[in-house]
Amino acid sequence: MNWVSLFSKKLLTFSITAIVCSTAVLAETTVITADRMIDVANGKVVKQAAVIVNDNIITASGRLKDLTVPNEATRIDLGNATLMPGLMDMHVHLTSDATRHGYKRLEVSLPRAAITGVKHAKATLDAGFTTVRNVGAPGFADVALRDAINAGDVVGPRMFVAGPSLGVTGGHCDSNLLPYEYDNYSEGVADGPWEVRKKVRRNIKYGATVIKFCATGGVLSKGTKVGAQQYTFEEMKALIDEAHLRGLTVATHAHGTNGIKAAIKAGVDSVEHVSLLDDEAIDLAKKNGTYFSMDIYVTEYILGEGEKAGILEESLNKERIVGKTQRENFEKAVKAGVNMVFGSDAGVYPHGDNPKQFARMVKFGMTPIQAIQAATINPARLLKQEATLGSLEKGKLADIVAVPGNPLDDMSLMEKVGFVMKDGQIVKQYAM
Repeated sequence: MNWVSLFSKKLLTFSITAIVCSTAVLAETTVITADRMIDVANGKVVKQAAVIVNDNIITASGRLKDLTVPNEATRIDLGNATLMPGLMDMHVHLTSDATRHGYKRLEVSLPRAAITGVKHAKATLDAGFTTVRNVGAPGFADVALRDAINAGDVVGPRMFVAGPSLGVTGGHCDSNLLPYEYDNYSEGVADGPWEVRKKVRRNIKYGATVIKFCATGGVLSKGTKVGAQQYTFEEMKALIDEAHLRGLTVATHAHGTNGIKAAIKAGVDSVEHVSLLDDEAIDLAKKNGTYFSMDIYVTEYILGEGEKAGILEESLNKERIVGKTQRENFEKAVKAGVNMVFGSDAGVYPHGDNPKQFARMVKFGMTPIQAIQAATINPARLLKQEATLGSLEKGKLADIVAVPGNPLDDMSLMEKVGFVMKDGQIVKQYAM
């Protein structure tokens, strides 16, 4: 090698080193302080707390006096507020409009639903939910919304998406509003073990990152019995096995006891709604590590505003039957120690009102810390994302929210999120 080549090589090495060092120097560091922080991993409160963020990663958290804060760090002091991880809602439908139910939904085109989802995504993020699991949307509109958010085209939470929900012919996940001559079916309809495997594969092909199916009838579907099992165990097992082969988690809509137990035995990761329950179902959930996602606020909206929004009288009657029972079973499941995650079913009621469920979770059996864990560390574990999400620990993504005062004394404060950071970017900051 001649001296010219040697000089050129050393110059290139120096230039690369200089660029790397320059990048390290220019990395933006922010320290966020508040009177308290909730350590959801340990169920404790840290007083006079701080979280240090470098770009989009948490580099340290704890008591401010115990941390080394870089001199060049940008400081954000939130005062008498409580810091906690970005909230996570495991049951939303961002492309659904709470003011349009029943036959009113036939007026909404797929493009219109997707555009409406943009508004709902922003409202959800502003409410403090930096991550959601969208459990069902026709036409893969939720995939398109997720991709637009990831590209920075629109503002919204991090999304794990299911695409079209899977279900039996005439079941809760089918379209049953129109008569025979229209020959109308939902695109997720599949009957038989090989057909459900094919639908799982199709959903994954077009961008789904979770799978959702309907194990029983439902409240808001026409012509279904809310407690009746729909898929057989063999169909559930095939569906769940196919999703697990591809590394996806599976959620099931299930109100009825038999459907809940069959889905748990088949290996489902989470059960949604869980209205009708017995001791065996609770024992099965504990034994298998299954998560329950129980939407115990939504009954208030359905019975209070549902008729005006177009919810059918048949559905209102079903909600009158299951709403109270579901809340009683929520208390039983919590007391028994079942894994619980926050699932609101926003879309049935207005997006952005998701936090109203926190107070009900405490009213019906949870401690305040448990309710917050159900919306942070527990969903991260369910989604197998605990390495990057769910707590304010070193190395995790900087998803941070704050509420005024102390929500452990007053859970209604969870409805007043004043600071939201998602992936290191501040998306909301109000005086608190």
